[in-house]
Amino acid sequence: MLSSVNPSVKAMTILIPGVLLAFMFDIFTPLAYLIFTVAMTFILSDIPVKRYLAIFSPFIIVALGFSWMTMLYTSDRFAGGEIVFSFLWFDITEGAIITAVSLGIRSLCIVALSLMFVLTTDSTKFMLSLMQQAKLPPKLTFGILAGYRFLPTFRHEFEVLRQAHRIRGVGRAKGIRGRIRQFRRYSIPLMANAIRKAERVAIAMESKGFTGSTGRTHYHEMKVGRKDWMFFSAFVTAFFAVVFASYLFGYLNIFGYQF
Repeated sequence: MLSSVNPSVKAMTILIPGVLLAFMFDIFTPLAYLIFTVAMTFILSDIPVKRYLAIFSPFIIVALGFSWMTMLYTSDRFAGGEIVFSFLWFDITEGAIITAVSLGIRSLCIVALSLMFVLTTDSTKFMLSLMQQAKLPPKLTFGILAGYRFLPTFRHEFEVLRQAHRIRGVGRAKGIRGRIRQFRRYSIPLMANAIRKAERVAIAMESKGFTGSTGRTHYHEMKVGRKDWMFFSAFVTAFFAVVFASYLFGYLNIFGYQF
């Protein structure tokens, strides 16, 4: 189901909770929404669990690093409460721990929202949706799409170029000067090929009548239907429901102010 949701609506759906979560400094609100987001990702899509965990797991280490540094360098505004323990010359308070854990969970929640979008969205449909629903200029959207399509080609050309250098006896460079010369050997041919490809694409688009005007027809029309608005309403409503529940339980903390 997630793959069939309009990409622009999906992007707006994850943007609203992602921005509002930045103001939540309690643990309950981001944790509850993180559980909801991960659960909906698996329920509404066919993403393999192993693949999801393989992508999500490294961000847990990053979130732990954010939490640890925040706990050590929490500002006086958020570092209230009694001292729980001391580390070197740092006094870790209850407020510092809550702020640090909240930051880590918020980071993971934003990662979960981003993965839900990235793993269930086709890049071509996303560009078409931005052009048709968000009214982005066709020159910009088609340019981004063409550049995205060239990335696998550039990688293949780089591998071919490197193997060609090895066959001719040019090994890996050592030292800073050697690496600079190696970069020039790789970058100049790749840039020349990129310019040639860009010219060919430009000529092909002009020959097909592409002028960049906004009033153009589309072979594949992206539409926003009831299913898309139901998806948007469900995720945004769930976020505000979590905020309300956090307020009822006495956990809600918005930018250091307890409610």
